[in-house]
Amino acid sequence: QLQLVESGGGLVQPGGSLRLSCAASAFSLDYYAVVWIRQAPGKEREGVSCISNSGGSTNYADSVKGRFTISRDNAKNTVYLQMNSLKPEDTGVYYCAAQWSPDPHWCTVAAAEARYASWGQGTLITVAS
Repeated sequence: QLQLVESGGGLVQPGGSLRLSCAASAFSLDYYAVVWIRQAPGKEREGVSCISNSGGSTNYADSVKGRFTISRDNAKNTVYLQMNSLKPEDTGVYYCAAQWSPDPHWCTVAAAEARYASWGQGTLITVAS
């Protein structure tokens, strides 16, 4: 079973940056689309950004467009989320999740919780001064 481990969370001031990593083990990520999902306190989980298994397609929630960048390094079996210009409303637990797909261009942030089968344990990001 694919195992995912997130890292890179922590406390950051508004306007600051963080880079999250999602490292896979047990299987190669080569054929998996990956999504970052966050859960803010008291809110439902939402898909933030996703990347197809080829890396050729990416999608972002409107709330993070222009501030977050997703990327992947299949040689390192890792997906990254670079987060810039962080806001207090970005606070929450960030999960990475993966879904095997035969389509090299598929990924989605919509209804992500139901569409991606393998999940990491999450990493907490707190944006506060």
